This record gives sequence, C-alpha cells and structure tokens, in this order.
Amino acid sequence: PEPEPMNFIAVIILAALLLDFGLNLAADLLNLSRLEKELPPEFADVYDPDRYEKSQEYLKVNTRFGWITGSVDLLALLIFWFAGGFAFLDGWVRGLGHGPVVSGLIFIGVLLAAKTLFSLPFDIYSTFVIEERFGFNRTTPATFVIDRVKGFLLGILLGGPLLAAILWFFAYAGGAAWLYCWIAATLYLLGVQYVAPNWIMPLFNKYEPLEEGELRSAIIEYAESEDFPLTNVFVMDGSRRSDKPNAFFTGFGRNKRVALFDTLISELNVAELVAVLAHEIGHYKKKHILQSLIIGICHMGVTFFLLSLFLTYEPLFSAFYVKTPSVYAGLLFFGLLLAPIDLFLGIFISMLSRRNEHGADRFAVRTTKRPGAMAQALKKLAAKSLSNLFPHPFYVFLHYSHPPLKRRLERIEAEGRKES
Repeated sequence: PEPEPMNFIAVIILAALLLDFGLNLAADLLNLSRLEKELPPEFADVYDPDRYEKSQEYLKVNTRFGWITGSVDLLALLIFWFAGGFAFLDGWVRGLGHGPVVSGLIFIGVLLAAKTLFSLPFDIYSTFVIEERFGFNRTTPATFVIDRVKGFLLGILLGGPLLAAILWFFAYAGGAAWLYCWIAATLYLLGVQYVAPNWIMPLFNKYEPLEEGELRSAIIEYAESEDFPLTNVFVMDGSRRSDKPNAFFTGFGRNKRVALFDTLISELNVAELVAVLAHEIGHYKKKHILQSLIIGICHMGVTFFLLSLFLTYEPLFSAFYVKTPSVYAGLLFFGLLLAPIDLFLGIFISMLSRRNEHGADRFAVRTTKRPGAMAQALKKLAAKSLSNLFPHPFYVFLHYSHPPLKRRLERIEAEGRKES
C-alpha cells in the first residue's frame, strides 16, 4: 500500500532537518567568504605564506567534503523514512516474537550498525585521503580497524545495558519510568567519568607518566602553587593517529587525569606547556567541568520526562508510518522530534563553552604571569593544526566551542596588561 500523507509531526521533523541543513550550508558559505589571502602580520612568526595558504585549502577541502557527507546522510535518512524503512524494520522485529527489551535492542542495534557501515567509507576517505594529503594522518589501516572494533564492543558492553534498562523501565515501571531512567543514566554517566581514565582510555592509547626533567618539575611546581592535587601528568601517544597536538583533563576524584599529547610536547617549550596545563587546570578550578556535567544531567532529566509524554502519542509513530507504538521506536522518533530543541541547546552550550574558554585563558594568564607564553602556545597550535584564523561570526555562533584565535589573543593581551 501507498504510504499515508505526512502528518503535522512529520512536517515539523522534516522542517527541522532541512533547517539544520540550510543553516549549516549558509554558515559554511559565509565562512569561506571570509578567507583573506594575505597573511596577518601578527601570525608571521608561526605561519609562513605557504602554510597559511595550506590552512585555507584545508578549510575548503573539509567544507566541501562536509557538504557531500551531510547531503548523503540527509538523503539516505529521507529515502529510508519515506520508503517505509522504519515500518518495515519494526514489522520484522515484531515478527521475531521477543519482548520489548530484546526487540528494542535489535531494532536500535540494527539501525546503529547500518549507520556505522554507511558512514565507514566517509571515515576512511577523511582519514586516509584528506588528513593524509595535509600531513596529519598517522593512523595505519590496522589501527583504524582495531579502533572501530574496540568502539563497537565497548558500545555493546557499556551502552547495551543502559539501553536495556531504559527500555525495561518504560515498558514496565509505569508513570515514574522517566525518573528511574534519569537516575540510571546519571549513575551511568558518573560511573563512566570515574572509570574512563583508568579503564577505557588506555584501550585506545598509551599513557606514560611524564619523565623526570625540567618540564615535569615546572608542571609540579605550578600545580602545587595553585593547590591543585596533581600526583602525575601523563603523555599520550597522540602521534599514533594524528600529527595534531592537544591536551585534556578528564575524570574526577582520585581518578582525574591530565594528559599531554606527545605531539604537543614536541611543538611547545616548557613555559608554553605550563601555560596550556594552567588553562586545563583553570577549567577544573572554575568548575567548568562540573558545570557541564550538571547541565548534561539536567538535560537528560528533561529529555526523559518529555519522552514519557510522547511514547504513547500515536501521531509520532504514524509520522514514520509505524502502526503500533513501541518504546524502542518511540525513543528513536522522539530523538528526531527533539532535533530543533537540541539545535538551540547546542548553540547555548557552545556559547557557554566559549565563555569558559576565555575564563580558563584568564586563569592561566593570572596564575602563570606569562601572557606571552599562553598566546604563543595558541598561535603555534593553530599553525600546526591549520586552523582558520578568520571564521565568520555566524559559523562561530553555530559551531565553535572555543573562541576564534584572534579574539582569544586580544583577551589574553588585555589580561596581561592588567596583570603587569
């Protein structure tokens, strides 16, 4: 039989998908229009003209590749949707005769596996063609495959039980199911944060304690001056996959971990590395990590409550041509319905993140008393990663979790003048 006409829920979801695609396309076009041919004088010490031109070409290539992947993803979703793919899969799963939990795991598992396989060629091209062309890729085919296998197995071992619990609560726990799901998801999130540094992250990278020497002494001395309990600093073999440098802070309690990429250590001097570490400690001291955690937990609570209202809402299911409501299909369809809210929430979170990055920069300048080291570190990292020096404000508004480099440098310079 012919699919039924779209109802108002389908129209809302379709409009949201097209709006998201259109906004991203507009932001990309504006971003490309801002490219400047001349190398700014303030970056001449870290960029030469050839590398500056290479950074612009890197942006163009990734933007065009993003158009292809985004268009193909959207087209595939629309074809699957309007060809009755969700209804067909739902009918097949129901025909297996399992209960709501097992049926849900199969339904969502099949879709996730299909999405992963569908995206695989694009991941391969990005890694082994684009990143290779611009000198970043160090991932071997074996490492690429092993990473995907490990990620798949972790998804089953960690994500599977949580999904099963959510399906069970909504199927059997009645009106308070959303609350139980919220509690379970919160405990899961906190548990992963606690065990990730020691159990999950080492599955993908090696973490070696920073060896004794000038850098370790400078870092420990700085941490002690800020009353930051730092028993160790780790060096991560980031060069195993990419030439791009980075540093991060993760975990909490006794399991918190500061990690410096080996590629970062090879690019920066001691003062610059201490400044980068001070920035990461600033996030901790300013409670930015706790703030993000609380926002995430609150967002989960609201999402589960709204989900509980829509799980028996027949128009949500008929929008995807599914005749009989189910918890597992409702989870997926509600996620698509929630896309417009998540779009605006993502913009708000990015704004907050950019503000926090300025705060961490300010903390680093005030505590190290070396604004020049912080500024030079950021400039070197930008040059090494071929960052876009002049992103369009609208692109920043939609996508940037960090402020544009030029804005960060201006703030650091102003903060340095205050401190001097």
